[in-house]
Amino acid sequence: MSVVRDEARDAAALADGALRDPQTRRRLSGGGFRAFLAVAARWGLSVADQRVLLGGTPANTYHHWKSKGAPTLSHDTLERVSLVLGIWKGLRLLFVEDGAALRWLKAANTDLPFAGTSPLQTMLRGSIDDLYAVRRYIDGWRGVWP
Repeated sequence: MSVVRDEARDAAALADGALRDPQTRRRLSGGGFRAFLAVAARWGLSVADQRVLLGGTPANTYHHWKSKGAPTLSHDTLERVSLVLGIWKGLRLLFVEDGAALRWLKAANTDLPFAGTSPLQTMLRGSIDDLYAVRRYIDGWRGVWP
């Protein structure tokens, strides 16, 4: 899982402006996508769920990326990958066991951003704002403020 750890660190460290640079996106795309796939597998996400988290990536595009490797991802897609990796990293810091983190991610939550749905269901609504809401919630829980 060191690939996920390294890519999560790299992606999470980027400021939004850095993702606008094509060379930076090219450098991070392959490893970031592989790390995203590793996290998605650990979370037990379906292909359809993964495509939603990536911003509604078409099925043929997703399968091409998975078999041939991702090209330079768009700013939006790479930002989404970064958010998922940041959520994974935050959960790893909050929970000793992966199972506990996964249970939290999939359990109904009555806190404000979730309104009775699970954090994962919130993320799967498809908006990048929903990914940010989960990421900010986890960062706040950890005591990390932007």
